[in-house]
Amino acid sequence: MTDKTQDGGSPDRAQILSEALPFMQRYDKRTVVVKYGGHAMGDEKLGAEFARDIVLLKQAGVNPIVVHGGGPQIGRMLDRLNIKSEFSGGLRITDKATVEIVEMVLAGSINKQIVAQLNQAGGRAVGLCGKDGNLIQARKVEHKIHDPESNIEKILDLGFVGEPESINPEILDVIQKSDIIPVVAPIGVSRGGDTYNINADTAAGAIAAAMNATRLLLLTDVRGVLDKEGQLVETLTVDEAKSMMKDGTISGGMIPKVETCIESVEGGVEAVVILDGRVRHAVLLELLTEHGVGTLIEASNR
Repeated sequence: MTDKTQDGGSPDRAQILSEALPFMQRYDKRTVVVKYGGHAMGDEKLGAEFARDIVLLKQAGVNPIVVHGGGPQIGRMLDRLNIKSEFSGGLRITDKATVEIVEMVLAGSINKQIVAQLNQAGGRAVGLCGKDGNLIQARKVEHKIHDPESNIEKILDLGFVGEPESINPEILDVIQKSDIIPVVAPIGVSRGGDTYNINADTAAGAIAAAMNATRLLLLTDVRGVLDKEGQLVETLTVDEAKSMMKDGTISGGMIPKVETCIESVEGGVEAVVILDGRVRHAVLLELLTEHGVGTLIEASNR
């Protein structure tokens, strides 16, 4: 008879499960918002594993909410339909025709694909967008740019690009009392009824704050926040994160992600984690192990 303790069999696996118990208790009946996007969302194998992990959390007593992006898929659909995008200051202008495609892709094909994966993994998922139950009331984004010729700031009109003005968590509260996993597309609606495309990180952060989430996980294509030597920073306070942005350690595309983290923590989320969605079982490793796999940002007074 083989000694499974020596060859890495079931006793070792039981030890891993045993060590996860206190973390499972920490998140029992608590809300965890997961922003799902990047490379992991386009990889069939990683997508199936992600779905199983989210279903496992739900069945273990956690209340996961999935908020997803879909920028590459939107770009491909616009190309297929021969809809040319205009850019200003490096940013896409979202006109009426474009926002209709954005809504079709985000609230349609991508959202339902994720729902199907979760259901296939043994869960019960339902797809939503910000229009459902007035979940995300949006306002138009005012993007300021500096004009070097006049040396003044100008407002860049990005069209139907919005940001959350308010979150109505009622529909999510109802869903969380069931065994259903909500999957949210970041489409919002204005007071006047206009549809707005919202950055998925921003939408996830606003939902996490409104739901008093214990954790917001931002799955991306990088390991997390890196220091000046390129090493992963495992934990940051809000003040430390602000200092790293000020001195240029945090730069480029990481800035808006960290700003979302800071706003979420200041809005009441216990902590936000930026982690690499390409790592297998990244969500479980972050929530149910001692060290996690990304950069955790928390309030400065903890």
